[in-house]
Amino acid sequence: MDRLEDLEAFVVIVDKGSQTAAAKHLSRSLQAISRSLSALERSVGTELVRRSTRSSGPTEAGLAFYHRIKPALHEISHAKLEIANTGREPSGMLRIAAPVRFASVFLVPVVCDFIKRYPKMEVDLHASDNSVNVHEDGLDLAVRIRMLPDSSLKARRLGELRVVAYGAPTYFTEHGRPKHPAELVQHQCVIRSPDPNAEHWPFRVRGRRTTVRVRGRFRTDDTLASQAAVVQGLGIGMAPLWQIRHLVDEGRAQIILEDFEIAKLPIFAVSPAKMPIEKTRLFTELLAAQLKRARL
Repeated sequence: MDRLEDLEAFVVIVDKGSQTAAAKHLSRSLQAISRSLSALERSVGTELVRRSTRSSGPTEAGLAFYHRIKPALHEISHAKLEIANTGREPSGMLRIAAPVRFASVFLVPVVCDFIKRYPKMEVDLHASDNSVNVHEDGLDLAVRIRMLPDSSLKARRLGELRVVAYGAPTYFTEHGRPKHPAELVQHQCVIRSPDPNAEHWPFRVRGRRTTVRVRGRFRTDDTLASQAAVVQGLGIGMAPLWQIRHLVDEGRAQIILEDFEIAKLPIFAVSPAKMPIEKTRLFTELLAAQLKRARL
């Protein structure tokens, strides 16, 4: 444990730029921080930090050492926190964000189950199709349906979903059924206006992802309105399969161009890396089980 404190002191010295700032951050005395750094340097056999009266910066060896041990210290911290929380009933507020329709269909049932299981928990669900910043918005968990860029967030893959092109039987009877994505340029399509790529629909042709520019006389920013327009025969639409599966099951819509569908979109739960994770872990487990049962 003493050696872990030495490692922690070194990492915070590099992060904060001085031993004084590190001592304040860790609520330890300056002498204790200095002793930890000296002990660590004796242990590894090389100077890790250059000292000055105003600041402390890593040596070349120290910087390399810093990049190797900082992720390991984070994992150790999370492991200790998980053990400390084992057996304790979670309490407090859980702040979650998810796309609007996904939230109402999949998250709300999980929230209800979660609150019943853990009576001391409260949940604040932010349903929005706009991008959210997990750190700035103070979120514990956010659901994202896309590939994730590299970031400091912890991420767990919960599942994946199909995105399909579809239309009403009446439309296909009157205008024909496209057999290739390129034929969509000859058809009316229902456009989702808030999407910057709304007129460029993705497909996979000969093993490569490509886009087809579509057109249509009707566009809307509302998911249900776009589905209603497609069912009424106004044009062909594109949507996640789970949103229109009931229309397909009822025979009011038919999926087309299945051989050209893009790869399924991943569903991730992301959370801040430094956050106490027990409550988010418990909720994520319930959500993962819910999505595993879903027809996505």
